[in-house]
Amino acid sequence: MSRGFGPGGGFGGGPGHGKLKFDDDERRPNISKALLLRISKYFAPYWKQTLVVMLVLIVSAVLGLLPPILIQQIIDVALPDKNLTLLVLLVLASLGTTVISGLLGVLQNYLNSFISQNIVHDMKNQMYRHLQRMPLQFFSGVKQGEVITRMTSDISGVQGVFNSTIVNFASNLFILGSTAAALFIMNWKLALLGILVVPLFIIPTRKMGNVRWKLAKQTQEKVSEQNQVIQETLSISGYLLMKLFTKENAEYKSFAAINAEATSLQIRESMAGRWFMMVLSTFTSIGPMLIYLYGGFLFIQGELSVGTIITFVALLGRLYGPVMQMTNLYVDIKRSVALFERIFDYFDMEPLIVDEPQAQPFSAAGKSIAFENVGFAYQPDKPALHGIQFTAAAGTLTALVGPSGAGKTTITNLIPRLYEVTSGKITIGGRNIRDFTLESLRSQIGLVTQDTYLFNGTIRENLLYACPEAGETEIIEACRSAYIHDFIMGLPEGYDTVVGNRGIKLSGGEKQRISIARVLLKNPPVIIMDEATSSLDTVSEFYIQQAMHVLLRNKTSIVIAHRLSTIMAADQILVVKDGAIAEEGTHEALLEQNGVYKDLYNKQFEPKVFA
Repeated sequence: MSRGFGPGGGFGGGPGHGKLKFDDDERRPNISKALLLRISKYFAPYWKQTLVVMLVLIVSAVLGLLPPILIQQIIDVALPDKNLTLLVLLVLASLGTTVISGLLGVLQNYLNSFISQNIVHDMKNQMYRHLQRMPLQFFSGVKQGEVITRMTSDISGVQGVFNSTIVNFASNLFILGSTAAALFIMNWKLALLGILVVPLFIIPTRKMGNVRWKLAKQTQEKVSEQNQVIQETLSISGYLLMKLFTKENAEYKSFAAINAEATSLQIRESMAGRWFMMVLSTFTSIGPMLIYLYGGFLFIQGELSVGTIITFVALLGRLYGPVMQMTNLYVDIKRSVALFERIFDYFDMEPLIVDEPQAQPFSAAGKSIAFENVGFAYQPDKPALHGIQFTAAAGTLTALVGPSGAGKTTITNLIPRLYEVTSGKITIGGRNIRDFTLESLRSQIGLVTQDTYLFNGTIRENLLYACPEAGETEIIEACRSAYIHDFIMGLPEGYDTVVGNRGIKLSGGEKQRISIARVLLKNPPVIIMDEATSSLDTVSEFYIQQAMHVLLRNKTSIVIAHRLSTIMAADQILVVKDGAIAEEGTHEALLEQNGVYKDLYNKQFEPKVFA
């Protein structure tokens, strides 16, 4: 079902942000040398542990040969000779071999877990740091839940790559090699006879692997679609939207349909090749029968002992088991490579906004902000801003007004370089903002947005996010200035009250005032407010205006406002229309121009007549 999410729909997307595309429905992983080398770099820090695992696998493969060989000695030597001492020794040796193999298995499992979990740990850290460097444009365009999927299920799946693919492959390879060598040493004729069945396992493997691969890809895509529905409809915003538009039944049907398809695909994937495997299982019984037939003939001829025949059959089962497991290895390798490719898709996305080589820390205190013929476009053929030219003098208040979608928020987002200008430049104190490090630039700016975001923690924790070292006195002072202290003290737990997911337990005005207090606590020299007072009631708005008159003194402030009452005293007002500055001046001067600003003013303040 189409929800209409996208530009203007409230869930991701924006003009020109573009969706991430992974059009790999029919794509097969390209298992190239470069890709394998890149994957191996994640295992390199743990080469010592990996080497120990390989040694354990080799020793385990050799030890696995001993029980059948010891059985041969019991049948051919100890029992016919009625040698009780030898019988006890052989039985104890067999038991000891089993115990040692078990202990080695425990060690191997620990090392497997250590290596795989640490690789997942390293990749998650790397991915998180990489995503922190991605621009706002990336997060505006990515699908809902896509980032979480890459960070969690995709990277966590790497754990299975080591355990299920690499270790299984090495283990089966060592078992096959050691078992084949033992068989040929015991009797090369019987060994050749037993191995004749092996091609029956290998020949159809590739075709069956392709079938399972297609089903695995379809299952993966359907599960991803299922996760997206969950993210969209069970997040706070999506949940409220679903409830307000009474779409519970429609969303349930949509989810149930996707869930049914995913379940069907998962069943088909799990059943794919089962008939084939059943036939292969039949073939595995042919080998032992041939050994019994030909081995029995050699026994009658006096060339072979009964113990040798029994041991040969036991070892043959040890040979066929890994061969059958390795028929699935083709799919496992493809799955593993595809998993890494999905992760590398993100790692290969270059951050568009980074520190320039010559960037240095700076202070914006007492410096003017200037836009010099700035242009910006989300898409090359659709400019959002053009010819933006103005100066916000140090210590003054600049207001941006204009109709929705005119480009006001885009202008303010360019100052902390959340987006990069496509033409012209922005300067602070006469220097291009690209000459400053991103960290120092953004540390100088306080941003209060219309869509207030609070973490699901206490009020105190949300405030300290701006200034972790702030003391109680500073917190209270900031909250008093935002006229939220009295409200907080009226709560049962005061500043230790948990606000809920995205501050859901608070009203819009309460969240907004806490957000303002958070920026005031940061106390930056530059403050940007994007509709910061839009959620406040009339009384709160009045007090905030009084507080801001004192608190913004000696700070360079840029305020976006639809309610003109909040910015009438601004040092300059810029009227933004269609991505350009249509008018500029003080409140009185703009009224005299009888232009866009005068029209906005009249619409807000002319008496309303209701029928």
